[in-house]
Amino acid sequence: MEEISSHTYATHFRKGETIYRANEPSDSLYIISKGRVKIYRISESGKEQIQRVLTPGDFTGELALFSEDIHDSYAEAMEDTNICVVRREDLKELLVKYPTISMKILSEFSRRLGASEKQATSIATEKVETRLAMYIAETLDRYGEGDEVVMPMIRKDLASHLGTTPETISRKLLELEEAGIIVQLPKNRVRVLDLDALLLV
Repeated sequence: MEEISSHTYATHFRKGETIYRANEPSDSLYIISKGRVKIYRISESGKEQIQRVLTPGDFTGELALFSEDIHDSYAEAMEDTNICVVRREDLKELLVKYPTISMKILSEFSRRLGASEKQATSIATEKVETRLAMYIAETLDRYGEGDEVVMPMIRKDLASHLGTTPETISRKLLELEEAGIIVQLPKNRVRVLDLDALLLV
């Protein structure tokens, strides 16, 4: 671990600060150690489209491994955030010495490709309530504690991620609550009362 740590450096971003921008060189891997980061693109109409939200243990910038490319999206701190940064050349050296790191990155890369395809298909074909229900179920599976989970996005960001409006998100959450499927709790928490029903929305 000491050798791995010696190849990284820590940096801090305040809420709202940009970590990288589209069209900037992609030459580092960014590992979130504290806080949250949103990865998003800007559509031709100027609308923000959130692709994913990173929490501690997640990373971004893995394309720097494969080529001297540019970022195709933006990364912004959603709250005060600490990040460990590994430069491309150091990362390549670590991957040769520690193959398990390579497998971790490839596994995550594969998962993201699948999630990206699923999101695109969902926005094009599924109703808003179905997209929202699946998002809650997947978030519960990944980050939940029992039947409760802290939603990693506020309404505005969640609406951007799901391709709808904050007002629609609020209305659909209320409908799920009135149907006895979820309960909305303080501090952006959600309790799932009936997971089977949620998956069938």
